[in-house]
Amino acid sequence: MRLYITAAAGLTKPNKAPQMQAARRGCRSVVLTGLLAGLLLFRAALLAVETGASLCPSAVGCPASGCWGWLYGGGSGGDATEEFMKQWTSHREASLLDPVVVEAAPDSLNGLMAEMDTILATYDRLDMEAVVLKIMAMLLKMDRKVKSSRIQALFNRQLASLGIPKSMHCLALRLAEEFSVNAEARSPVPLPQHAPRLTDTSRLHVAVVTDNILAAAVAVASAVSSSADPSSLVFHVVTDKKSYVPMHSWFALHPVSPAVVEVKGLHQFDWRDGDAIASVMRTIDEVQKSSLGYHQLYDGAAERELRRLEASKPSTFSPLNYLKIHLPEFFPELGRIILLDDDVVVRKDLAGLWEQDLDGNIMGAVGAHQPGEDGGICVERALGEHLNFSDPALSSLGLDGSHCVWSWGANIIDLHAWRGTNNRDSEFRLWKMASLPPALIAFDGRVQAIEPLWHLPGLGWRMPDSDLLQFSAVLHFSGPRKPWLEIAFPELRELWLRHLNVSDTFLRGCGVVE
Repeated sequence: MRLYITAAAGLTKPNKAPQMQAARRGCRSVVLTGLLAGLLLFRAALLAVETGASLCPSAVGCPASGCWGWLYGGGSGGDATEEFMKQWTSHREASLLDPVVVEAAPDSLNGLMAEMDTILATYDRLDMEAVVLKIMAMLLKMDRKVKSSRIQALFNRQLASLGIPKSMHCLALRLAEEFSVNAEARSPVPLPQHAPRLTDTSRLHVAVVTDNILAAAVAVASAVSSSADPSSLVFHVVTDKKSYVPMHSWFALHPVSPAVVEVKGLHQFDWRDGDAIASVMRTIDEVQKSSLGYHQLYDGAAERELRRLEASKPSTFSPLNYLKIHLPEFFPELGRIILLDDDVVVRKDLAGLWEQDLDGNIMGAVGAHQPGEDGGICVERALGEHLNFSDPALSSLGLDGSHCVWSWGANIIDLHAWRGTNNRDSEFRLWKMASLPPALIAFDGRVQAIEPLWHLPGLGWRMPDSDLLQFSAVLHFSGPRKPWLEIAFPELRELWLRHLNVSDTFLRGCGVVE
């Protein structure tokens, strides 16, 4: 028998009520935390649930049969566990919960425990079904918030990739101003004594179709610095009327001797063939019409949002992006040409790409093999991911949606073989808007696979393996993280920036380099 000394003796009987309340609060926290953790890590949850009694405060213990017994009306912890799992299994389709219930769910574990405290203060026993539904609703609500945040982050990054930095606006304006006041900026590009090289088929010709001055500058400079014989290089920079003046001014003031650069606007081409100009104008007209009706192609909300993002990209409806398919019209005197995208850095001599044997095909490109060849898989995506195969017109073209897709970026093109075909036009309704799909249709079966080292794409999406960076001849910043943007990967951006002169007054004055 335990005896207590009276107060007169200087000792008092312990008051158990506060300790019991603290114990109950501890039990509630342990059990509810165990339940939630059980959904995140099943085995850990079972352990927490089944050992709930041992986690109660040791000073006073838990009434009845531990925390589970107290919360669940006096039954055993095992019965409570079984009941919880039974209710969880019967309500496992959380996506079927009433949206009102999900919206009213607590936003955090603390909120859930506060609600459970309110229930326990009102009822003697915990309704296990209510617990399961509340936890499911809370997790579903959290999951939706996480997904929404991820989508918003992707959207924000997409918007960041669409913007043109103020430094690039500044550069274009400064160069245009220089063109008007400085005779050297207006000097011919190339100089008259170098003009015969433009049609000299013994030289290595490289085309860059772009309105981006900085990108063109880096693509050209990197190719020259990587060449064993720069004097053999002839660059053809094709741009639009808006960008012609600053583009001309840049290359007039920044020659890449001994290589030669030609800058030509679309308005300056001397079209000799009426059919050729008609074909070019038809492409431009299709691009403009498609830009108006693009959002009407799909009805689903998700598809509309994707289309809105795609249409917001400047390149989506830029005629320059589609005029690659008219290279034979641009260069009627040439028989072979290397086509570079503007967002590339050349790190190896392009002579090896120039000398590729195309085996009678129109183009050489990385990724132009078929699944299963040499046990490989598609380097890029399959044809069905670029073309609208739900259109009946595709069946008449005999295309196979499982075929691998080659990519733009660094391509060697046989213009003679190209001119021998008559399949450069295709309907935009078959395309998922980009410059590649029409070329996939036009050149199906006429593209020669070349070694992957000639083209490393996707540097605007991800960091590649270090070995790939070291051995690849052309680094392609395809993707939203362009090297001239702050959102680019810092390590990759450095590879691009090193081809800009940090002491150049135009670049420093506009904050392009520091």
